Order: sequence, then structure tokens, then C-alpha cells
Amino acid sequence: MAKYRKLSRTSDQRKALLRNQVTMLLYHGRIITTEAKAKEVKKIAEGLIAMAVREKDNFETVTVTAKVPQKDSNGKRVKQVVDGKKKTVYTETKKEIKKDSPTRLHARRQMLKVFYPVKEVPQEGTGRKKNTKQIDMVDKMFSEIAPKYVNRNGGYTRIIKIGPRKGDAAMEVVLELV
Repeated sequence: MAKYRKLSRTSDQRKALLRNQVTMLLYHGRIITTEAKAKEVKKIAEGLIAMAVREKDNFETVTVTAKVPQKDSNGKRVKQVVDGKKKTVYTETKKEIKKDSPTRLHARRQMLKVFYPVKEVPQEGTGRKKNTKQIDMVDKMFSEIAPKYVNRNGGYTRIIKIGPRKGDAAMEVVLELV
């Protein structure tokens, strides 16, 4: 008995397909696919969600002082002449950053192995590169998805059958987050 379904694809095609479907499931919350693919995607997605729930609060907040260059109204750096040379003027600011523990960092890297980069394009700016926004899926996992499932022991997704597909009569299902 095999540990996974081959889905009639070579290994690189299969991995790409599953990575894409897991990314879209966790980004949108639901996808429509065939039953065999859904069962494979469910395994991967539930493992990632369990990892995010386990490591959700495993960080510490640290205050750091950073030298930031001053900028003028046009967004260019402010220069000052010192000893006949132009030097950039810096100001010190304090920032609070999240410092991951080693186990959370490992979980973050494991998730990055699965997720594809996601770009969000607003409706009014379609076709413009300037308006696209890169979505950090790992941060979304830790901040949005994991808090929903803290008190739940597994079973983060559900499969709902919606009937056979018209072209090849493959059973189509909706795979969604509970």
C-alpha cells in the first residue's frame, strides 16, 4: 500500500500541483478540485496548520534601536557637508520586532518550503505592476489561521462532494477550512 497518491504525474509535476493547491487553499480558504487531489492536499494543509498552532506564541518581542537615514519631501536622503564631504544624516529610532524561537524559525522554514509566493492585485489596478502587493503566507498562518484553531485537535479542513465533472466524470469536491 502506497503512502501517497501519484495522481498520474511525474514527481516534480505532482509536487508543484500540491504546493500550488495548498497555497491557494490557505490563501482563499476554499478550493474546488478532484477528490484524489483534495485528499492529498488535505494531508499537507493539516500538517502545516498544526505546526502553526503549535508555534503560534513561541516568540519574544525585542526593542531595537536602528539608524535610519533622514529623507526630504521627495523621498531622497538628506545630505550634510562635513569636512568638505557630503554625508547622509541619520536619526536613531526604536523599533519593536518579533524574535522567533528556534522551533518557530524551523516551522517558518518548513512552511516556506511548501508555499508559493502570492501576489494580491486590487480590482481597480489590474494590469499595473505598481499596485501589486506581496502576501506573506507564513505570517498569515501564524497571525490569522492559527488563532482560529487553537482549541481544536485536528480536523482543520473538510471535503464536500459536489458531483461529477462534466468533461471526464471525475468526482469534484470543495476543500475548505472549517
